Amino acid sequence: MDKATHLVVAKELLAARRAREPIDPVSRTRPGLTVEDAYAVQREQVRTWTEDGQRVQGHKVGLTSAAMQRQLGVDQPDYGHLMESMFHLEGLPIGLAEFISPKVEPEIAFVLKRPLTGPGVNAAQALSAVDYVLPALEIIDSRIRDWKIGLIDTVADNASAGGVVLGSRPVPVGAVDLRLSGCVLTRRGEVVGTGAGGAVLGSPLNALVWLANTVGRLGVTLEPGHVILPGSVCAAVPVAAGDSVTAAFGGLGTVTARFGHTTKQGEDA
Repeated sequence: MDKATHLVVAKELLAARRAREPIDPVSRTRPGLTVEDAYAVQREQVRTWTEDGQRVQGHKVGLTSAAMQRQLGVDQPDYGHLMESMFHLEGLPIGLAEFISPKVEPEIAFVLKRPLTGPGVNAAQALSAVDYVLPALEIIDSRIRDWKIGLIDTVADNASAGGVVLGSRPVPVGAVDLRLSGCVLTRRGEVVGTGAGGAVLGSPLNALVWLANTVGRLGVTLEPGHVILPGSVCAAVPVAAGDSVTAAFGGLGTVTARFGHTTKQGEDA
């Protein structure tokens, strides 16, 4: 499809995000849309955000675990952009009014110390670019009605990115086996999910390599200080007002997200 169509679809998704009103799947309303078109739609939204003064502060890889691929009916990863407005502080109330139908995923976040540019990046090069890792909770949200999404829909919708909460204890990447780090996810004190880093393409590091090589072909470099979310270690769980969600990772510690009723980060629920 042409650039004009990309712009129209991007504006529809931007309007849905602003109004908190979901739209029908773009794969249904534009049946000719390809994955390449969907990424072009995503980039148009990122361009709008950056023109509005926001900065890209990282990337996310989605649909990397078998559980998430089964849950959303897709068979390959995707990626999206993390904008500065998506980052929330641990423990402070996050207003649910800024989302449509949010869910939470536990992830092992990479923070980069050096640029990482593909294609051709291997695991050793990816490791050498990592400063440290953190436990993280990603808030995913869909501007597509009722989460009726396929790969094209979620790619166009910036990989269903909604928000990020990072833990506060950095851990050297060599201090933990990323594959074997187990996670217990609790909501209001009840266990709602378990998993391990190996659920993410065999290792979260593989997701970082995949991302660097995939965006590198588009001329994009993963920058120092950027946060990379490699994908969830278990299926996403929905959240509601008043929920407190904690991910406890072996060797990494914990991270908690608390959901209130307000729209501004930091206000009392």
